[in-house]
Amino acid sequence: MGKAGQALKETLELHNISQNRLAIALGVERPIVFRWFHEQIDPTGETIHQITTALETLDPDAASSFVDFYLGNFAQNCSSGISPQSLPESKRVNVSSLAQLFNKTTNSYKYLFFLSLLDILKRRKSDVTSPISFVELVVEILANAWFPHNYFKLSFGTQDKITEKLDSLNLIISEPILKFNDPDKQLLRKTIENQTYDDLVAYLIKYVPFRLIRPFYSQETQGLKDVEVNQTILDLTNNNYKSRNALYCFDADLVKDCQGIILSQDWVNYIKENFKIVKGWASWAWLEYMQSRNPTTPNIVNKLFIPQQRGVLSSQTKFWKSVLNHQSLNCIYSRQKLNPNYLSLDHYLPWSFVAHDQLWNLIPVIPEVNSSKSNNLPADQYFYNFVKLQHLALVTNHEYLPRQSWNKAIDPYVADLNLSENDLLDSEKLLNAYESTIKPLITLAAKQGFAENWVYSK
Repeated sequence: MGKAGQALKETLELHNISQNRLAIALGVERPIVFRWFHEQIDPTGETIHQITTALETLDPDAASSFVDFYLGNFAQNCSSGISPQSLPESKRVNVSSLAQLFNKTTNSYKYLFFLSLLDILKRRKSDVTSPISFVELVVEILANAWFPHNYFKLSFGTQDKITEKLDSLNLIISEPILKFNDPDKQLLRKTIENQTYDDLVAYLIKYVPFRLIRPFYSQETQGLKDVEVNQTILDLTNNNYKSRNALYCFDADLVKDCQGIILSQDWVNYIKENFKIVKGWASWAWLEYMQSRNPTTPNIVNKLFIPQQRGVLSSQTKFWKSVLNHQSLNCIYSRQKLNPNYLSLDHYLPWSFVAHDQLWNLIPVIPEVNSSKSNNLPADQYFYNFVKLQHLALVTNHEYLPRQSWNKAIDPYVADLNLSENDLLDSEKLLNAYESTIKPLITLAAKQGFAENWVYSK
């Protein structure tokens, strides 16, 4: 809890912006900003752009700071300004051309290509004495695309060849990957390397490596026929490499013979010196692209890279154990009586869809059920028992929890279900709120590819 809230708090304090001013700019009630500021609840992924836009109207520097602080967690400790103009200037390289890499980009290839290039550079510790092969880049691209597409089931666009290839691979993903114990993607890359992906290599090198650096030769390539662009860029790059100092050159003089790229040492030095900023800038562009492709999907920001860890559910477990101290509860799936000392918390909507641990989506179950359900969507037959269990928990803890603990526990219910404290205790109003919140999300998750109508069987 508190990733975006912490970023917002640091921003408002740094730029002396009151919570009330931001609330007015956003058009929301001040208590909502108060809860973000004190890290009681996090703004949803859809709200991040709204906050950024509101801060831009109040103070553009504050908007940049918010993105800096927010991306500090989002892109593996990257930082970024909000616009290409914030990339650090340099006398050695053409930063303005770099800032145009993603202009008029209509698919995922350029973002993933450049982000993968940065990951390889980091892993090589900026050693580019040997070329980076297209094969190595494609493996990295597939590894970077696997979590957002296969695990979180985000759309990259209807004609995206990268996701088509991922869907066709016979990948057996081991537990260390799914448990997020592989932050460098080593196991995931090794799994992908054992597959056949020559077709994707051939497809990507037709365009991406050449078109990515086209901004460095915008005047020379203006008005060219499409079939002429790649060879022209290759000729311009290899023949004017040092004078023009593009991001990289190629390892052959003909497009059909190219097997990889050779990075400019000046650019390698620039990226090394400004790695967090460059990575954060590219990550922000990638986020904006994916938001546009998945406009109704929750929490996009937490679904673009391998999660560093799943949240610890200690406070949520404490909430439900408090209920079990005063009420006898049964698992809604197995109907077995729950033991406070032997239970798991189930994300009713799968964590891989919502990417959060809010109490309103969590219920206690027996551990065997939690393992069986995995990231499937429960059948509709469980819905009303799920809401009844939530209502019973709220009524019980309203009576027995200390006031401060109660207020903290209900914050996500109030914010995400759009209910008052009194409404939470009204079974009919709670049911209506859950119906308007959960059921559309289940429909969306099913459309994205999450298995639906799961029913527990021993």
